[in-house]
Amino acid sequence: MTDVDFRYGDAPVHSSSTTNLADILERVLDKGIVIAGDIKIDLLDIELLTIRLRLFVASVDTAKKAGIDWWETDPALSSRAARSALQDENDELRARLEALESSLDQASPQPATKERRGT
Repeated sequence: MTDVDFRYGDAPVHSSSTTNLADILERVLDKGIVIAGDIKIDLLDIELLTIRLRLFVASVDTAKKAGIDWWETDPALSSRAARSALQDENDELRARLEALESSLDQASPQPATKERRGT
């Protein structure tokens, strides 16, 4: 940040070139930023728990360029993915039902036809 004093007539005018939060956010989302860290819990030099945190902050376009698009296939986040998952499950159940019905048809004896005798 740079501070510059200008004089307009007899009164000083104070101006500063600052970067506002929106500009910073736009740059971060455009380029992306990775924040990584580990949390370890040890007791008497025995490691009890390790948590590895990785955070990638970026715009959707930047994430897609990085090969990250899991939100498009997660049924909890995408209605299109949810419909696709339900359709896949529905198709699988229909195929299983069809196979079960055909196996039952083959296993069950055919009903005997009664012959009519003339008296």
